[in-house]
Amino acid sequence: MKITQKLQQAQEDSSAPATFSFEFFTPKTSQGVQNLYDRMDRMYDLNPLFIDITWNAGGRLGTLTTEMVNVTTTVLGLETCMHLTCTSMKLETINQALDSAFDCGCQNILALRGDAPLDGSEFTGVFHYAKDLIRHIKSRYGDHFCIGVAGYPEGHPEERDVDKNIQYLKQKQDAGGDFIVTQMLYDVDLFIDWCKKCRVAGITIPIIPGIMPISTYDGFIRRAKWCEIHLPDHFLKRLEPIKDDDSMVREEGAKLVAEMCEMLLESGYIKHLHFYTMNLEKSCVMVLRHLGLVSKQQLVGMDTKPWRRSLNPNRSLESVRPIFWQNRKFSYIERTSNWDEFPNGRWGDSRSPAFGSIELSGHQLIRHTREKALSLWGFPTGIKAITDLTVKYLSGDINCLPWSDSKISHEIDPIKSDLLDLNRRGVLTVNCQPSINCCPSSNKVHGWGPGNGYVYQKQYLEFLIPTAKLDSLVQEINAINNEAEYHVLTYYAIDEDGDFDSNAKSASTINAVTWGCFPGKGVAQPTIVEKISFIAWKDEFFSILRKWTSLFKNDDDLKRDQATTFVDSLINEFTLVNIVDNDYVNQPNTRIFNVLKKLFPLKE
Repeated sequence: MKITQKLQQAQEDSSAPATFSFEFFTPKTSQGVQNLYDRMDRMYDLNPLFIDITWNAGGRLGTLTTEMVNVTTTVLGLETCMHLTCTSMKLETINQALDSAFDCGCQNILALRGDAPLDGSEFTGVFHYAKDLIRHIKSRYGDHFCIGVAGYPEGHPEERDVDKNIQYLKQKQDAGGDFIVTQMLYDVDLFIDWCKKCRVAGITIPIIPGIMPISTYDGFIRRAKWCEIHLPDHFLKRLEPIKDDDSMVREEGAKLVAEMCEMLLESGYIKHLHFYTMNLEKSCVMVLRHLGLVSKQQLVGMDTKPWRRSLNPNRSLESVRPIFWQNRKFSYIERTSNWDEFPNGRWGDSRSPAFGSIELSGHQLIRHTREKALSLWGFPTGIKAITDLTVKYLSGDINCLPWSDSKISHEIDPIKSDLLDLNRRGVLTVNCQPSINCCPSSNKVHGWGPGNGYVYQKQYLEFLIPTAKLDSLVQEINAINNEAEYHVLTYYAIDEDGDFDSNAKSASTINAVTWGCFPGKGVAQPTIVEKISFIAWKDEFFSILRKWTSLFKNDDDLKRDQATTFVDSLINEFTLVNIVDNDYVNQPNTRIFNVLKKLFPLKE
């Protein structure tokens, strides 16, 4: 959705709280990119109206920006605005960036001239001013993009005359600019006076102030000098006495910036705040907490599923997902990008090319660099080492595992103690969900979908056990099913070679493990278990393990060899199993665990 449309929706209710957004810049390293995605993922829960990503003009000529915009839009479901500069840019590069944004569903561009060449030479490239870039975007794409422009309330480094800058801003509006994002500010009086002048000059588009949180005193002073903005005396009086204590500066700075934001919002000119995060999180969150803006309901127009909704138009009709990729959203989106069903909003046709070789998908099996992966997961040399690692993950001590991108959520709380117990018994758990019977769709942990509905889940558990134990597990499952006189427990089991076993009625059986009932909308069944996707997931899971062994390069050859030998044994001697308990009403969340605890007694 366009930013101006979102602003209008959010402001239709005069009693609604202010909205806010975040700016991020492109990191210099691949691990920095992955870490930033994790941070964006967390900050999604703060419900920003949108984010924007700066243009990486050097090195890769902005391709990192377009790649990140694609990920934030398609995978993370964040409304994204892409910065685009035109200084020294070839027309082909500009068009490629715009085409990429268009294709992934991004509808917002912040059109910028860009910084002058550092060597003092003349500007090159096809466009010399932001207004020229705006006209080009309009001529090529019509009204598809909502175009933001930069505003300078305290003057531009190349033009200190504020009135002249307002004239230039009016020209950008007249060329097609739809909203203004300003340079950072701390002086509210100067800013409000500038807003008044803009309105008198005929500038009518929304004005969004740039807010720079204060993390350290030196950083605060340095950025203010670099941007040549005025620092009010009360900022200096409150920060100078504590300038050597970063913690106190951050806390007092959050109060000062929040007070400034309150004055901006009370002025009547401002309804939205744009935070320059500097790719940091805590300072922004502290300001938002002071303003009381971080615990509000989800934004208007966000229809929800049990997963993060993609904003890519090619996936807008997606209504069903296999549960196996529940914790692998990056992998799942990339792996399924060419599945035939999405244009029709369907899933499940085994004729799809999605079920080809894992090598064809091209995604990263492990998202971290070797150094980061080793610091997180070390060198597991036995089943206890790897289940201890899973215990740390389930306990929140680490945020990811090789097969799980995301931090553990509170959704597992009803079964957390049993999961911990199973891993201590030597059962490596991979994925799970508890049974839920008639939970309000508004529930903050388990709820999803439209309001006034009810959601349901079957208990599901995926795990890795020694292949030698599989027959005993199947016997226990059969005994329970015979007593119940129906398949209360259904399972799939497969090893790395593809040897498959199941008690599902047929290969085409699709078992909905999550569903919801909503007034006037019938029943939605968004999360499923079925054979074809389980086989596809098996390929990926064992490929992840193989990729993991490739990272075991260390001066300590013995440690490397032991870890490689052990992970190879997981690949060659273990079987991947999932079990669904189809009785989500009676004896919920205990039956699957009881079966496995019987087979894997605790060792003294």
